[in-house]
Amino acid sequence: MKEKQNEPQGCSGIFCFLNYAALPCLLIVLWAVLSALNAVNSYLVPSPARIWSAALRLIVSGELGGHIAISLARVLGGYGISVVCALPLALLFHENLFLRRLFHGLFEMIRAVPPLALIPLLILWFGLGESSNLAVIVLAAFFPVFLNAENGFDSMDSRWLELSRSLELSFPRHLFSVLIPASLPQIITGLRLGFGYAWRALLGAELFASASGLGYLITDSQAMARVDRVFVGIITIGLLGTAFDALLRFAARKLITYDPQKTGREAV
Repeated sequence: MKEKQNEPQGCSGIFCFLNYAALPCLLIVLWAVLSALNAVNSYLVPSPARIWSAALRLIVSGELGGHIAISLARVLGGYGISVVCALPLALLFHENLFLRRLFHGLFEMIRAVPPLALIPLLILWFGLGESSNLAVIVLAAFFPVFLNAENGFDSMDSRWLELSRSLELSFPRHLFSVLIPASLPQIITGLRLGFGYAWRALLGAELFASASGLGYLITDSQAMARVDRVFVGIITIGLLGTAFDALLRFAARKLITYDPQKTGREAV
């Protein structure tokens, strides 16, 4: 009986897909019915059929694909910079208490400022180019990745540390054989959170400081009173964000070997 209780609960295959898709499909059906009955304002809330038609036109013309490619290039570039900077810095602060105390106040102050609040200043510094967009993404994604990695390093089971010391492992072997594997669940959680913050920050930046991308598609469509195109942009943003989070969760399941007695598995 105990073994059954410890088995992970979940679904697989078509049943898992239906489990996740059931509610969205029901909402779309309800939306279509209300639109057909003229129970909602067709200008403010277009019917699913009208939104689908707008999406097809954007796809066939290549406009939607172009905006998606630009937004993905921006977010992956800024997110990559954040990860490359945050993970080594978290390790450095874990190993050097003096540096952590020295930079703690500055980091806390920067973290408290929403990245979108810095857009006017970043535009003055970098102009309306890609640099200001990348800066917003880096500021948004850095701290979730950094703080989760730092906390993962700090919360490593002391028994693993004692084992590493007793074996007299070199620092590289200690890092790749003990520290990183023990901290991986929280590192993955930080990577997921960081991408979510980066994605939202990018789209916020594109609303103000860009002439391309999904954020620009939404504002441009709003200016032309094309609410159906606005919905296409919003839905595309949601689908892409969900897809990338699912990709990170899949990578986590492949990389992390869970101990059923530990709560680290629940983070993914």
